[in-house]
Amino acid sequence: MKVPLSPLQFARRTRRLHPWREAVVDGELRLTYEEFFTRCDRWSAALQRMGVSKGDRVAYIAPNTHAQLESFYAVPQLGAVLVPVNYRLASDDFAYILNHSGSKVVCAHGDQLDKLDKIRDQLPHVEHFVALEEARDGWEDYEALLAASEPHFTRPDIDENDLLTINYTSGTTARPKGVMITHRNAYMNSVGTLIHLRLDTGQGYLWTLPMFHANGWTYTWTVTAAAAKHVCLRAVEPTRVFELIRAEDVQWLCAAPTVLISLASAPEDVRGNLPPGVRVVTAGAPPAAATIQQLEQEFGWTITQVYGLTETAPFITVCEPLPEHDGLSPDELSAVKARQGVALITSGELKVVEENGDEVPWDGQTIGEIVIRGNVVMDGYFRSPEATAEVLRDGWFHTGDAAVTHADGYVEIRDRIKDVIISGGENISSVELEGVLLRHEGVQEVAVVGAPDEKWGETPHAFVVPVGETPVTGDELIAFVRANLAHFKAPRQITFVSELPKTATGKIQKYVLRGRDSAISQQGPTPGQRPSKAG
Repeated sequence: MKVPLSPLQFARRTRRLHPWREAVVDGELRLTYEEFFTRCDRWSAALQRMGVSKGDRVAYIAPNTHAQLESFYAVPQLGAVLVPVNYRLASDDFAYILNHSGSKVVCAHGDQLDKLDKIRDQLPHVEHFVALEEARDGWEDYEALLAASEPHFTRPDIDENDLLTINYTSGTTARPKGVMITHRNAYMNSVGTLIHLRLDTGQGYLWTLPMFHANGWTYTWTVTAAAAKHVCLRAVEPTRVFELIRAEDVQWLCAAPTVLISLASAPEDVRGNLPPGVRVVTAGAPPAAATIQQLEQEFGWTITQVYGLTETAPFITVCEPLPEHDGLSPDELSAVKARQGVALITSGELKVVEENGDEVPWDGQTIGEIVIRGNVVMDGYFRSPEATAEVLRDGWFHTGDAAVTHADGYVEIRDRIKDVIISGGENISSVELEGVLLRHEGVQEVAVVGAPDEKWGETPHAFVVPVGETPVTGDELIAFVRANLAHFKAPRQITFVSELPKTATGKIQKYVLRGRDSAISQQGPTPGQRPSKAG
């Protein structure tokens, strides 16, 4: 009588109850849910004829298109494992991921074909190369294969603990690791998202977040579960974002802070008449208070911060509002919104612990590591037992994030454990320092890293993206920090840059900043130095 917990159940339900409802918009293409799932069935049948069976890996390298979205249904319903790859990587990265995953079929967008052609001789396991668009010699045509296929295939039995996807991490200092997400993992994350961030039937969801990143934070399935509308967006460009919000009745989107900044900074003639009430889910780093204030007060949007990792499918906390927050001042509310929040109902058990495993007191001061156990935690790293054992130990997943717990149970990240700056024996949180600098009206983005210091061991070094041409100086920012934090936490050096190096998902690459020998030295730049380009 039991039905396995799988996001494929969302497809079954929505197809049965909402076959006529609009499901996907991708440029001029518009599909109802019945049309969409028929396409998925046709592609499942085509893959089965190629020899893809349960447990085989199928890789996709594509931006947010209807074909990429179809992969999240067509591949798993065969019992096969989807490998969504970051399409912004280089050819060598593609070669490593495709070989490590043992992918049998590679489906790629037209823009990626050249990079893959360069490494074909390095991919002995790949049996089929499929072009999702712009097929050429040596590539099978996705649309032609799909059109020639009947929507009938043999459905295998699928257990909720079977692998659904392998998602490769960024690999900033080492080779990327393949995070094994099960059907149960994804199902539980989607249900938790629907409970805490309620997406309703028929609402438009705009794909500003890459689908390859942690399965689009499982919105690839969550939107379908709600019988809402997937509005595809192949590249984030403010003009196009605003056009689609107006044209497609978009009421939800997910975005890294860098995307929010680009929207908030867009001139009024680009924005046009924006509808209020858009709900925005953000993660990766807390956006600047000024950005939140502009989007909420000027745009009339609502910003909610979540926290998680690829290894946790990905959400484990949400900074959801409480009735007690209604009476807070704007500054107090901004401080609360900057926290990562509380565990989702479906996340499992989450706490912040000291090195001995004891939970830290709920005092908002004592720093420990966030650990979690529950139904969203990955099955492990693919073909990496040592790396798996390192993070899955003592019955908990160890996130590597240093945080405090406030009296109301809200968790607030202070740093990555490896990023805590130890200066003269004192621990300095780069996240706390960044949060203060972001409150300055002249700061748009900031990243703080430790710089070597002969006397103190290391001291904070801030890389700042100023707001427009605001003539803020390093001395002014250092004084601002000293007025809001203990003096030893203030940066000794500040470098102004035009942009910060980021991953494809908007996370700041601090290791790149640490490697800038010309900027991070014992002498350092002058406090008033004007913008240069980082990375």
